[in-house]
Amino acid sequence: MHLWPRYGAGIDNELALEGGGDYTREIGYLEFAKYTNGSDNLLNRIWYQPEEIFPVTGTPEVRVDEYFLDIASKLENTKLPQCVNTTCLPRPPKVTIVDKGVSASVFVDNAAYRTFLRSKFNATAVEMESAAVALISHEQNIPFIVRALSDLAGGGSEISNEADIFGSLAAVNSVDVLVKFVGLLPQYRGSKVQSE
Repeated sequence: MHLWPRYGAGIDNELALEGGGDYTREIGYLEFAKYTNGSDNLLNRIWYQPEEIFPVTGTPEVRVDEYFLDIASKLENTKLPQCVNTTCLPRPPKVTIVDKGVSASVFVDNAAYRTFLRSKFNATAVEMESAAVALISHEQNIPFIVRALSDLAGGGSEISNEADIFGSLAAVNSVDVLVKFVGLLPQYRGSKVQSE
């Protein structure tokens, strides 16, 4: 697991979510600037590679579960709280279906990297948890849906990461939306379950 802080954050600045114990500065860091030779960076570049996942059936992956996507789309107008105590988000949080989400073991708190992911992969959301859930669910042929995002991956406040303040709000909103999602399952599931 990694955390990639935003540009300008020094080694003495607290990391996003460090106060809650999720991240630490105890192990150390890699400073890319130390590996430059004049204007060239000796690390050069990292090439991203596509992956295709095959479940035990041997059939290539299907990337979207249309059944769950249809149910989730019914929740897009759900009103969600936007405040924690007296601290409020500048705009209301919302339930939305993203075009293309990406998942990795990196906490992204860097606007430039977020912009890179958008321009290179057309990613409209980046998070850390769903890849593992997707892999196991796909291998076991079980549909899944991804939960809420708690910050703007370096695109919000220039002072600090929103997850430090609004992580608890994202968790509460996630549970509220999940309960509504599960409540809709019987309405849509009846004919599908009976036919299987």
